Amino acid sequence: MAETVSPAPTRDDPRIAAIRERLGARSIVLVGLMGAGKSSVGRRLAQRLGLPFLDADVEIERAAGMSIPDIFAAHGEAHFRDGERRVVARLLGEGPQVLATGGGAYMNEETRRRIAERGVCIWLKAELDVLMRRVRKRQNRPLLSTPDPEATMRRLMDERYPVYALADLVILSRDVPHEAVVEDILDCLSRHLAGRAEAAQ
Repeated sequence: MAETVSPAPTRDDPRIAAIRERLGARSIVLVGLMGAGKSSVGRRLAQRLGLPFLDADVEIERAAGMSIPDIFAAHGEAHFRDGERRVVARLLGEGPQVLATGGGAYMNEETRRRIAERGVCIWLKAELDVLMRRVRKRQNRPLLSTPDPEATMRRLMDERYPVYALADLVILSRDVPHEAVVEDILDCLSRHLAGRAEAAQ
């Protein structure tokens, strides 16, 4: 179920209407590692654009009737990834929206293809120290339930960053107010969509 948001004041921001028009039925899909800010930034981005916000992890938990840590514990990661793939595919058919995906979703080739077809993909890229400061605040990260979470995060960065780099846009997620990152996204998204519109003419 899409989260209802009310548009924030745009101060007659000309980017908003142009982005909405050029986006059409496509979704804005945020990818990146846990702690990159996909949900917190995505919620604010959706508000600025007056679009629904969806968190794929929340939708997976709703569909399964259990939390993600419980899914991992009861059924394993492979089962979770299969459910994740199916849920993301369904959500992409419900655009336009801002969709925050789990850290591993974009690693699936089928999911990457669907996102390319039905969305604009934005990688929220963050440095290791930023990610670790953020994830230590929450204890519901199954992949970090290891003796050395920082080493695990480094391994995930090595594995996933080359794949995340396939995204349409890369935005640096850093220790600034979320609204500043949203502004970065709006600037880059506006230019990207304008470029695609010109190329299509």
